[in-house]
Amino acid sequence: MKEIVIDLEAEKKEILKRYRSLLRACKSTLQKGDERMIRKAFEVAVESHQDMRRKSGEPYIYHPIAVAHIAADEIGLGPTSIACALLHDVVEDTDVTLDDIERDFGKKVAKIIDGLTKISGVFDTNTSLQAENFRKMLLTLADDVRVILIKLADRLHNMRTMEFMPRDKQLKLSSETIYLYAPLAHRLGLYAIKSEMEDLSMKYMEPETYQFIKKKLNEKKAERERFIGDFIKPVKTLFQDQHLNADVFGRPKSIHSIWNKMKKKNIPFEEVYDLFAIRIILDSKPENEKADCWKAYSDVTDIYRPNPDRLRDWISSPKANGYESLHTTVMGPRGQWVEIQIRTNRMNEIAEKGFAAHWKYKESSTENGLDQWIFKVREMLKSPESNALDFLDDFKMNLFSDEIFIFTPKGALVQLPLNATALDFAFEIHSDIGAKCIGAKVNHKLVPLSYKLQNGDQVEIITSGKQTPKEDWLNFVVTAKAKSKIKSALKEEKRKIAEEGKEILERKMKSIKLSYTSDNLYKLSYFFKLQTTQDLFYKVALGQIDLKDLREYVASEKTIEHKPQD
Repeated sequence: MKEIVIDLEAEKKEILKRYRSLLRACKSTLQKGDERMIRKAFEVAVESHQDMRRKSGEPYIYHPIAVAHIAADEIGLGPTSIACALLHDVVEDTDVTLDDIERDFGKKVAKIIDGLTKISGVFDTNTSLQAENFRKMLLTLADDVRVILIKLADRLHNMRTMEFMPRDKQLKLSSETIYLYAPLAHRLGLYAIKSEMEDLSMKYMEPETYQFIKKKLNEKKAERERFIGDFIKPVKTLFQDQHLNADVFGRPKSIHSIWNKMKKKNIPFEEVYDLFAIRIILDSKPENEKADCWKAYSDVTDIYRPNPDRLRDWISSPKANGYESLHTTVMGPRGQWVEIQIRTNRMNEIAEKGFAAHWKYKESSTENGLDQWIFKVREMLKSPESNALDFLDDFKMNLFSDEIFIFTPKGALVQLPLNATALDFAFEIHSDIGAKCIGAKVNHKLVPLSYKLQNGDQVEIITSGKQTPKEDWLNFVVTAKAKSKIKSALKEEKRKIAEEGKEILERKMKSIKLSYTSDNLYKLSYFFKLQTTQDLFYKVALGQIDLKDLREYVASEKTIEHKPQD
């Protein structure tokens, strides 16, 4: 094996250079004393990881510095998070303990590091264990969202520097990233990170397709840039005449999203028309934001004809992760559709940095979607439904789905995932309303519980005191909240019925001189091929097992007893 010569002096210089670059990235958020804390975290990390190297042979400390840099620069997190990012592997990989961290950096940092250490075991080969751990991870998210944001930065850096890892590790990390981390980034509004994660996962999981699309994109690059230039020119001129201050540019779509489109529409690369989008970023005062965006929309559509079906207004009702923007598709100069996204600087920062940017503008915004989402996650985690895997699937489904906006009779707005039904809406309002729901009126027309709601529907729920949740409801509800409440109610209902069945069975057994012992109950359950004694009581209560069946059991027992011994 070739001996690697390590120049320690050069490495030391490089480490300091990277550290200084990190400080520059977080300059804007630093207050008095913050730099001292970051410096201390950096020193602890350097010392703890001093003899460790990454698979590439680089000093391990490059990794925590890079994660801190991503947290500061790409997510926009503050000094506490940067210190935590520097220390994120210290407790797990070295002799430093949580108590040491708490002593040196305080309770808050220790709590986040503890969260990060716990999450690092989230993925295991055993799925149900993995789901349980995932549940823990979400509890931490509900506790302090910074844990997840630092974890995302950590994962992004690992994905960026994966070429030195063994193939199986590359595939494992990529599949976890696409299954979990990319949707989480999406939900936290970190679109840039989400896209990069998807592209990097695809690079390792579908290398041929990835390289093919990348090559095709490069071939047409000059032509695309020319087209974008021609498209933008009249728009910029008009904006200047109207005194609209705006940055107008073309932005290529991610390889993963192009591939998704090819799969979804079953078309070759040549037929994907929107390989890029035009972005218009306005420099607006907060009070003029909405008016400026619509003014820009009006100007663009004076030049190019819009497709009326493709207007999306996320400024009047932002997405749950805080995303605000105006999207439309217009017919370009060469007879092709072009997607346009119009937003202000503030909206753009929220779109790029997601949730972290919200903190910055928090005072002005009303309770945003993400807070509600985290609250829902908390609620779901508390639910007594024990199967974590169902939870993981429900959660994942709700992570990915687009929202629809539904109005209550009084005009309040409720956000639900796409394909939600009238019953989902009822459970969203309150669990008791869901459980007693017998129908709904959508836009004043009566509809069944399974009716799929459309964006902008106004829904009134009709309830009845006699109604109880039914098993078949699970076939059409889509929200995790509705599913877990229905399952809990069915369990409770079954338990009550089984209680009655227990008394009936006791009487019946007495009448045929069969003693009511746990041993006999187990034998009976086994005889009727039932999993538990509760199932036995339940069937008795429903009249599916009666005296005749019990006599059959007694007869079969006697047959066994009287069988001649060999």
